[in-house]
Parts: sequence; structure tokens; C-alpha cells
Amino acid sequence: MSHFAVITLPLYSHMQAMEALAKHLIVRGHRVTFFQQEEARSLLREPQAHFIPVGHPTPSGMHEPGFFRLISGMASVTDMLCRELPHAFRQHNIDAVIVDQMEPAGGLVAQALNLPFISICCALPVNRDSTIPLPVMPFRYGTSDRSRKLYASSADVYDWLMSGQGRVIARHARAFGLPARNRLDQCLSPLAQISQTIPGFDFPRTLPACFHAVGPLRHDPPGVSSGNKKRFVFASLGTLQGYRYGLFRKITRACREAGVPLLIAHCDGLNASQTARLARAGAQTVGFTDQLAVLRDASAVITHAGLNTVMDAIATATPILAVPLAFDQPGVAARVVFSGIGLKACRFSPSHTLSQHLLELLENKQYTQRITALQTQLINAGGAARAAEIIEQAVRTRHSVPTA
Repeated sequence: MSHFAVITLPLYSHMQAMEALAKHLIVRGHRVTFFQQEEARSLLREPQAHFIPVGHPTPSGMHEPGFFRLISGMASVTDMLCRELPHAFRQHNIDAVIVDQMEPAGGLVAQALNLPFISICCALPVNRDSTIPLPVMPFRYGTSDRSRKLYASSADVYDWLMSGQGRVIARHARAFGLPARNRLDQCLSPLAQISQTIPGFDFPRTLPACFHAVGPLRHDPPGVSSGNKKRFVFASLGTLQGYRYGLFRKITRACREAGVPLLIAHCDGLNASQTARLARAGAQTVGFTDQLAVLRDASAVITHAGLNTVMDAIATATPILAVPLAFDQPGVAARVVFSGIGLKACRFSPSHTLSQHLLELLENKQYTQRITALQTQLINAGGAARAAEIIEQAVRTRHSVPTA
């Protein structure tokens, strides 16, 4: 059996996906160890997975406000991991590495040590394709020359913004004796790349033969929703954005205007005074809840367009009103609209606009029909169990694992 190292961003949703994958590998007899700064230890809940702290116990910058602070934090973590992981991997006899696509250090170090590694897309895939926009961009899919020029120019701007991390990647690639590179997508596994998405949700695109869209990485398969929906709306802005009281207040007004009950999960981002005011305005609030269970009953979901929430909505055939805020959420929201399973609104839209969107989702059965078709594809994608099989094959053979 193999000893796997897991390298991922210290974010709840990324750790949750990797933890589910780790659990399946542990059940199959493997050992799994997460390597990250000490602050990430509290995010790991799987008792049979190990955690090894690396680097100094200082903030990673992942939760810092501001785009440039975030990018600077990501670059510093990549730099630290590239310096610390080679010794840590040797010390703990690592056989193979499971790498978050968003953290290039794992792939760089694995290649430097000649270890097999597998890339995991916890968010939208970072694989480049000039015919579609980058996942962080809000653009619709288009095939015109104007669209292609827009995609190319926006990619140039993004690469300039990410140049700090690009320089870190380039410097460590040189130090490790690897071919030149300076972008995330140039640090992906040639053996297997595993995504939480499904083909029917993405834009038409070209992906490598070793790319596997297995759907959400969860401890247990999502199961099929009964279809017996209740007339209420569920709203969540995820673990990082749950503090946005103003947006929750607007959502509450929109649901009141639409005449539909609302349940808000704020992930402990709101204080008692804020939840009391939302309650007086007509919303029921909770800190955390079983999202899949709630979505099985809800007739619509309002979300920041986090990939995990959108995949849960597909699993439960719940039409989506996407209000993207950051990261790859604009790209996820664009795909929600493209696949016809929901609508998108700007966070600055008035409550009346959100109310109109909600009524459209609740009354137009085409959204439910289209998301039910995607639900079938998601259920059959294989999830974490299929991902574990692909990883085992890649490590055993050290050859590219083609999509079946």
C-alpha cells in the first residue's frame, strides 16, 4: 500500500474535498498525510488521516481581505512549501502526492523527487483553452472573434496580476532542474487530473486525455432527490463570505417580495444582533446545516456560486440563483446560466431584481427539467470512490490514465 501526501489550499471547501478522497484511500488500505501550515490542522476532521505541519505558524494570507493580499499570501505559501516539502516528503517516506490544482508547490516538488502525483480540481479546472474564458472571469461562452480576443486579453491581465506567484513557480522550477514554467496550469499531473465538475456543466472545451470529471468529492454518494420539493428558498454564501449581512438582508427582502419563505446558513459569519434583525424581516437563520439535506427539500437556492454548493444543487435538482462574489465564482455563475440550470445576478442588484429572478426559477419548470438531467450525469460520475480508483491506477502504473 502507498503513503500519499496531500497538498491543498488551507480553505474549508478544498480541505473537505481532499478529506473525502483521503477517507476512500484509507479504506482501501493506504496511508494519507496532509502537509500544510499549522493553522490548517483544525480544518481536517478525518481521524484516520495524518497531519504534518510545515513552515512557520504564521498566517497564510488566504483569508486576508483584498485581492493583492490574497495573491501575495498564495505566493508566500507556495514558496514555503517548495522549500519545506522535499525534506518532509523524504523524512516521512512519501510514495505519491495528491495535489490541489491551485497549489503548484505539490506538483513541482513531486517532479523534483520523481514521485507520481495526481492533480485535483477542487474549484473550476485551471487548464487553459483559448476558446473559453479563464474560470475567474464572468464572461459568457462565445465563439466570435470578439469573444476570443476578450478571453485572450483578460488572460494576459490575469497573468500580470498573478505574476508574483508566477515568479515563485519559475524560480523553484529552475532550482529543481525542471522545464521552465510560471503558471498554475503548467504544474499539472501528466498521469491523472480529477475534477469535481461534470461535463454537462462546463463550456465546450478541450481537456487532456487524463482528465476525469467525477463529480463532487464527498464522504458518501449524494443519492437521488425524491423530487418532493417544499416551497422555500435556501441561501448560503459559503464559509468565507457568510459575514455579508447587507447581502443577506437584500436576499431576505427579495424573498419577502416573492412571497416565499427563506432559510439562511451564514456559517457563523453573522452575530446575534444581525440574525435577530433578519428574523424580524422574515428569514430563518442557522450557522451551519446539512446542506444536502436542506437542498433536497428547497425549491431554489441563492448562492455565491461556490462550486461545492452548485454541485450540491445539481445533486438535489435545485434551481440556482447565482450571486458571484470572488475567486472562480464568476466562472461558475456563467456556467450555471450556460447550462440552463439557473440565473445569475449581480451582488449590487436591487431586491426587486432578485425577487423577479426567484419567481422565474420557481415558476418556469424548464430549470428543474434541465438540472434533473444534469443530476443523472452527476450521480453516475463516480465521485470520490471513482477518484480513488484512478489515483491507484496512476500510481501503480506510472502511466497516464485515460478517460474511459
